[in-house]
Amino acid sequence: MNRSELVDQIKTKRSFLCVGLDTDLEKIPKHLLEYDDPIFEFNKRIIDATKDYAVAYKPNIAFYESQGPKGWESLRKTLDYIPENIFTIADAKRGDIGNTSAMYAKTFFDHYNFDSITIAPYMGHDSVEPFKKEGKWTIVLALTSNPGANDFQLLKTESGNRVFEEVIEKNRQWSDPDQLMFVVGATRGELIGEVRKAAPDNFFLVPGVGKQGGSLEDVAKLGMIEDCGLLVNSSRGIIYASNQKDFAEKASEKAAAIQAEMSTLLERFNVC
Repeated sequence: MNRSELVDQIKTKRSFLCVGLDTDLEKIPKHLLEYDDPIFEFNKRIIDATKDYAVAYKPNIAFYESQGPKGWESLRKTLDYIPENIFTIADAKRGDIGNTSAMYAKTFFDHYNFDSITIAPYMGHDSVEPFKKEGKWTIVLALTSNPGANDFQLLKTESGNRVFEEVIEKNRQWSDPDQLMFVVGATRGELIGEVRKAAPDNFFLVPGVGKQGGSLEDVAKLGMIEDCGLLVNSSRGIIYASNQKDFAEKASEKAAAIQAEMSTLLERFNVC
């Protein structure tokens, strides 16, 4: 999916919602455990319940690979079930020496046909370059929402920039903004505005809204650009809105409420 197709979805649905499919067998409704593939059964119903409100789905790969071969099969079936006009993100946070990164890229882009993958850039250019592929996106960790982000990402470098600013600057030199996004945590507050100054035309994937305390309005105020430039992720707040038989209905209600707020923000900032 290219940038214009993604933006068309945002404008059509009046939404920039990404639903995280962090599907945990210990958290899904117990009645689903009776199915041959409870992970896929859960995902299928969540997708049916939220596809009118979401422009992206983000399976967290750890929840699938932890189940061994059966988990990878659940992932494949989930991807096949996601409508073709919805953006897909492999939340894999891969990053290794070049030949290894090339194999990761082959896994998620060629074998599973994701539109994008999250990348850990710590090993530098040769670990990021193999993920650059026509028609695909790399989503580079820049400023994350977890407490440990302060350990490295905010440290000053010899240039006077903080580490996250160096990550953004370097990756913008290596890749086109139509194929490069950055992960920017919603809990970083005013720093979202600083990231936007460093990356004025890149899309941001924004976790941390909702249960982690980030404000959707603040994210839009500090990060939204002419074509939106934002994918705001919600995982637990939507998919685990209920652990009873009404879980899909409750997920739909949560997604609809977020989409309604997003619609208002898109209108306020003259995106649509």
